[in-house]
Amino acid sequence: MPSTANQELLLKNGRLLCPAGGLDEVGDLLMAGGRIAAVGGDINAPGARVIDCAGLIVAPGLIDIHVHLREPGQEYKEDIASGARAAAAGGFTAVACMPNTSPTNDCKAVTELILRRAAAAGQARVYPIGAITVGLGGEMLSEMADLRDAGCPAVSDDGRPVADSRLLRRAMEYASGLGLVVVCHSEDMRLSAGGAMHEGPTATRLGLAGIPAEAEALAIERDIALAALAGARVHIAHVSCAGSVAAVRRAKEAGQNVSAETCPHYLTLCDEDVGDYDTHRKMNPPLRSRDDVAAVRQGLADGTIDVLATDHAPHSSLEKLVEFDKALFGVTGLETALGVGLELVDEGALSLKRLIEAMSAAPARALNLPGGALKLNEPADVTVIDAARPWVVEPARMLSKSRNTPFAGRRLPGRAVLTIRDGRVIYQLEGFAA
Repeated sequence: MPSTANQELLLKNGRLLCPAGGLDEVGDLLMAGGRIAAVGGDINAPGARVIDCAGLIVAPGLIDIHVHLREPGQEYKEDIASGARAAAAGGFTAVACMPNTSPTNDCKAVTELILRRAAAAGQARVYPIGAITVGLGGEMLSEMADLRDAGCPAVSDDGRPVADSRLLRRAMEYASGLGLVVVCHSEDMRLSAGGAMHEGPTATRLGLAGIPAEAEALAIERDIALAALAGARVHIAHVSCAGSVAAVRRAKEAGQNVSAETCPHYLTLCDEDVGDYDTHRKMNPPLRSRDDVAAVRQGLADGTIDVLATDHAPHSSLEKLVEFDKALFGVTGLETALGVGLELVDEGALSLKRLIEAMSAAPARALNLPGGALKLNEPADVTVIDAARPWVVEPARMLSKSRNTPFAGRRLPGRAVLTIRDGRVIYQLEGFAA
């Protein structure tokens, strides 16, 4: 029976894993009034709903700071309710959605609409990210103060870069003064123009125009330099190649206030996996070389890359089941990200602690969001994970409206079995006895 926010909920005997608080022990967690009421030890709470979590991981609610929910304007691909349900099924208690909707989230009215629809859905929390420029046009700055006041924690023109360096500098200065994070889609579009996949032997074999890794790495260098000039806090989106990891590492070593993210597909797939024109493996940035995969893995493992995000980008079959060079960029990821992360843990490429940090505490820090920790009086956002519950990715069973996953048919080692927001169960895996 689903719990309510007013009911006490007691998770017993789980492995409490909270990198933000240095907690890793078997014990209990009590939630009451939408908050965490007690953590650790043997907790007795008469009247509480009790769920036995023996053998399971009890982690802070996972947070995805890079998703596309498509509403308003493209609800045939995804809407806020379906995206928030898919997020909950993937173990996410919160997501941040990008502004490339129709109309663009470049004003207070659109931000407020997104928040109303998210509240009505009652699933994962939704934090709207506002646009840097009006209509994502790259010419006129949005009303960032209005966006902040309406509820945006950050601004971005994700989907396209702000090509005008002077304008981006001004945007960073304004955002900094308002306490907003600037999320950079770093791409030199003159280098990437016309490309369909990573530039290399596979693109040559397939007869497809390539996108060199330098189109990303050089743009990241520029964005980091402008952030230093503006004194701004920046977050680099979807890092995919070795040169980008190196650029972020140098910036951090120099003491710059920069964070970065990568996505599951850049950690587990390379350009060769495009195979014979698999459009479900076409995204921007594209899948890179095996060496790039190794560098991005190392960057996430050592903390150079802070966050594991999904860049969840749903598209309909009409937009994907076409010739490769005509297919839209983008793949879904909300329901598979945790499983792919656990695969990396099983392979020894990532520690479990680092995975949970990259999907909870680190994204909360990156956008200054609440949550990301199992601490007294914090919001009772919790993800219960069975790391030894293998499953096969079946697109037809996904809760997202779109099926453009690059992981169809892949056997993943574990998944979320319970997702709890404000002390209320918003997702329970079918077959999990709670």
